[in-house]
Amino acid sequence: MIDVASRGMARLSIPIACTLASGFLLTGCIARTVVDVATAPVRVAGKAVDLATTSQSESDEKRGRDMRRREERLGKLERNEERARRDCHHGDRQACEQADDYADEIADLRSNWR
Repeated sequence: MIDVASRGMARLSIPIACTLASGFLLTGCIARTVVDVATAPVRVAGKAVDLATTSQSESDEKRGRDMRRREERLGKLERNEERARRDCHHGDRQACEQADDYADEIADLRSNWR
């Protein structure tokens, strides 16, 4: 036979066990939250550094784009100068001045080449 005292203890031990178990489970959640909160500034700072700095590949891509644009501009100026020189040889004085302007711009572009 089970006496009254042991029945009361059994009823009491189940809620206590549940409370203790939930306490351990919550400890893991709380610990994870504490870690998240503690590391958040580091992650934010790291993200800011990533956004503020340029990687080597990004720098190379940018340089390649700049070189391509400069070469395209140089090609266009050379074609225009050639056309203007041809017109100049046919007697167009304005084309002679324009050809000289193109030649100056070509020289500037080449001298500023990195």
